[in-house]
Amino acid sequence: MADNNKKMVEAITSMEEDFAKWYTDVVKKADLIDYSSVKGCMIIRPYGYAIWELIQRQMDERFKALGHENVYMPLFIPESLLQKEKDHVEGFAPEVAWVTHGGNEPLAERLCVRPTSETLFCEHYANIVHSYRDLPKLYNQWCNVVRWEKTTRPFLRSREFLWQEGHTVHATAEEAQAETEQMLNVYADFCKDVLNMPVIKGRKTESDKFAGAVATYAIEALMHDGKALQAGTSHYFGDGFARAFNMMYTDKNNQLQYVHQTSWGTTTRLIGAVIMSHGDNNGLVLPPKIAPTQIVVIPIAAHKPGVTEKALELTERLSKSFRVKCDTTDNSAGWKFAEYEMKGVPLRLEIGPKDMEKNQCVLVRRDNREKYFVSLDDLEGEITRLLDELGRAIYDKAAANIERRTYRCTSIDEIKAALAEHGDGFVKAMWCGSEECEDKVKELTGVGSRCIPFEQEQLSDTCVCCGKKAAHMVVWGNAY
Repeated sequence: MADNNKKMVEAITSMEEDFAKWYTDVVKKADLIDYSSVKGCMIIRPYGYAIWELIQRQMDERFKALGHENVYMPLFIPESLLQKEKDHVEGFAPEVAWVTHGGNEPLAERLCVRPTSETLFCEHYANIVHSYRDLPKLYNQWCNVVRWEKTTRPFLRSREFLWQEGHTVHATAEEAQAETEQMLNVYADFCKDVLNMPVIKGRKTESDKFAGAVATYAIEALMHDGKALQAGTSHYFGDGFARAFNMMYTDKNNQLQYVHQTSWGTTTRLIGAVIMSHGDNNGLVLPPKIAPTQIVVIPIAAHKPGVTEKALELTERLSKSFRVKCDTTDNSAGWKFAEYEMKGVPLRLEIGPKDMEKNQCVLVRRDNREKYFVSLDDLEGEITRLLDELGRAIYDKAAANIERRTYRCTSIDEIKAALAEHGDGFVKAMWCGSEECEDKVKELTGVGSRCIPFEQEQLSDTCVCCGKKAAHMVVWGNAY
């Protein structure tokens, strides 16, 4: 008998009613996070951290396949080191947290709690790179960083978050540029193949690039509510940091040259992106490749002889190929169904007395709740097929959301009308290249530039704002 004191799965606010509240409900009720006594910081609970570990593991494999090595840099950066690159320090100054005391003693020099690690890598590379034989250096770091955000939201924007930051140095500008673009493609492919999330690849405008970069490239995803989310960035630094930090090497002609540098990163906000791309009013819908539990086995009529034993036998069998859990608690089957739907488990396997008689089980997909009666003899093959189908289906659904919410506009009035009629989304419109027009579009329509996409469309010959000759098509939108 189920314990009457056990709470049934709590209802989640409808995303149509209040998308922000829906998001908060999901991250809390799916046991992804808890709030901390440190304002703006979150506790990532085991289920949320398991998702991050799967993201980390699979992304790390891709980095290492391309020759990157993992290192670890200090948490603290001396103020004098941070000051070496003027644009960089100015870009981060409002977000920096400072350590001023060690114990009870004031420090001789303030220490910055790293918001990013460019300066530390630069100092290190200046010490270890001397010859062309030392290049390239392809380093990556998995760590935490601190940025003193004013407005925070779990996974999307917090004062401390987890990420990876790649930092590489190369002999030539061409090699560094190729690395920058290669890593952006790695991110885009990862989002498609692992997170089942489509993205737009492009270059950031000059006003929106990373502090100290020559060029910043980004992948932009679109959430269910039509807001954009920057899911990853890759930066080409040229030799700007190299000159500031005296990072030089002797080339094959015994001439001193400055190195050329890149950095690139993704963060735990990818979890937020997955939630808002694929989730529904029953909770999470997790891509199979990052689901901590890919299959939950639920015995039906567990009090009947042999049912629980059969469920445990199937769990052990499937655990050789999948991440699987068997729920043998005394909660009702209905409670379990709702609980694991909320947690986004891709497949539910039901097994009861009648199924055992027929040598079958019932498989239920999380995304569409379709039921499949599957012979136990064919179980592994059918599960693989259904997980693959689910991944493709949620990708196609997210891609359809982008298509439905992409508005091609040739005037400010068209942008206003599209947003008024359909709500947030990606706006594609031509731009002359001036920062003045970029700011004016934001002022008049409320949407800012997201990126200059690699896949250009010639919507018209003139800028959507000033009417002068257009230089690029830009994707505009409101963003998290």
